Amino acid sequence: MTEPAGLRERKKQRTRKALIETAYRLFARQGYDRTTTAEIAAAAEVSTATFFNHFATKEDLLLTEDGSHILDAGLDVFMAREADETPAGLLRRAMLRMLAEAGAGLRDPAGEPERIRLELITSVPSLRATMLQRAFDAQQRLSAALCRACEGELDELDAAAMVGAVTGAIFAAGLTALRLGTPLDEAMRRAIDLATA
Repeated sequence: MTEPAGLRERKKQRTRKALIETAYRLFARQGYDRTTTAEIAAAAEVSTATFFNHFATKEDLLLTEDGSHILDAGLDVFMAREADETPAGLLRRAMLRMLAEAGAGLRDPAGEPERIRLELITSVPSLRATMLQRAFDAQQRLSAALCRACEGELDELDAAAMVGAVTGAIFAAGLTALRLGTPLDEAMRRAIDLATA
């Protein structure tokens, strides 16, 4: 007899969650680079094959999503520019929409696992490189969309500078919030407001 699809999916999600939480504990205790996928699987009491059924690489434990749905939320805002909305106001609204979308996907933004994940992403060179590449790609798409939405008001350079200023402010505020232990979403919202004022 086969399991109902709902039960199978719940078991899959529990296993995935156990792998993530176990990995984060191991990363915090012994470091990202010194932790192997075999150790993670053993500590989570699953086989290495089960680990690879859920994650293609160790990096995927921390970077499970590519963020395309977050970026799409911002791009949708550009396509629906309001009458008399300034380029800075439009960019602010798009970035706040993206922040809201990102916050909805955080695994417990105030919890220890999320703090560990964010610290690893910003400190492990290979993870940071992946995130920076994603950020640069997103910046290019956001700049192009802002330029199209504000045709005649902004050229490509202006749009790129505006998007770069806001994303740079968000990144800097986020790192500072992590260091200070203050709420990440509040810091990022303040950065958006300051950069688009």
